[in-house]
Amino acid sequence: MKIEKLPSGSYRIRKTYKGQTYTVVFDRKPTQKEAMQAMARELDKVQGTGTTERLTFKNAARRYMEDKSHVLSPSTIRGYQSILRNLPDSFTSLLVSDITSAAVQKTINTYSAGHSPKSTSNAHGFIVAVMGMFSPNTTINTTLPQKIRKEPYIPSDDDIKRILDYSRGTMFEIALILATFGLRRSEICAITPDDISGNTLTISKALVQDAEKNWITKSTKTEAGTRQIYLPDHVIRLIQTQGYVYKGYPNSIVCYLQRTQKKLGIPKFSLHKLRHYYASMSHALGIPDSYIMASGGWKSDSTLKQVYRHAMDDKKDAMQKKAAEYISSRILPQ
Repeated sequence: MKIEKLPSGSYRIRKTYKGQTYTVVFDRKPTQKEAMQAMARELDKVQGTGTTERLTFKNAARRYMEDKSHVLSPSTIRGYQSILRNLPDSFTSLLVSDITSAAVQKTINTYSAGHSPKSTSNAHGFIVAVMGMFSPNTTINTTLPQKIRKEPYIPSDDDIKRILDYSRGTMFEIALILATFGLRRSEICAITPDDISGNTLTISKALVQDAEKNWITKSTKTEAGTRQIYLPDHVIRLIQTQGYVYKGYPNSIVCYLQRTQKKLGIPKFSLHKLRHYYASMSHALGIPDSYIMASGGWKSDSTLKQVYRHAMDDKKDAMQKKAAEYISSRILPQ
């Protein structure tokens, strides 16, 4: 009986019996005797379809990631690996067949003590996905911690103008400009001059880290992410003069933005908030959602509305005044 070592570090044995292949996975390398005993128990245990496997949750999770390694993004796989490391051993060592809804609830309750509601929700989603693959008949009903609604700071026109003026002539100038046009950092770092034709920039790839934290170029995260956007002559000339968009380490853009905010006394916001600025600004200008979605690569309008539901303060006052003046002139008695 052959014992195979998997990329995850686990060990696997297989046996074909009456046309059906059975698999047993171990956390460590078993002896031949242990392998034969485990397979014998597996064959005794099989019921109905014969597909039930004697897996701990940890091994099932590893199998889940391996089976989906080519359809999930590298960042998603890294996130799953992090979740698996942070789940308590008391849960990950359980056999999938022994996991109940109560066990999941207890684990989520423990996990939430040291993680945000969003991270806890992601961990729960991962557990449910793994169980759905290896124990689809297990019903899981979990109460999750209430999400904390935050009011994110969306940079104003003045904030962005000051930042772009300060970055003029630096290696970060073009990257920050493109971020204000709704591009993700991963998309910015993957752009080459060949992606530009006239004033049109074609976005079809992204620079991301794989599960081993190596930087690789791959296609955009979603079908909507592949798109074309218009860039003004000034930006095109900057790229043509420099000969490239950005060649540094991706995280350096974020570090530079944070240093600049501190230097200029601007409220701290993430690089991704420049993408939110683009959506909020476009919405305030009256541009239809369908065009904003196409330009920014948002997959659905529900996602887009979550982005701009927090109107920019400098636009909000003007919009409120416009509405008040309309009511005053058209509705209220003169």
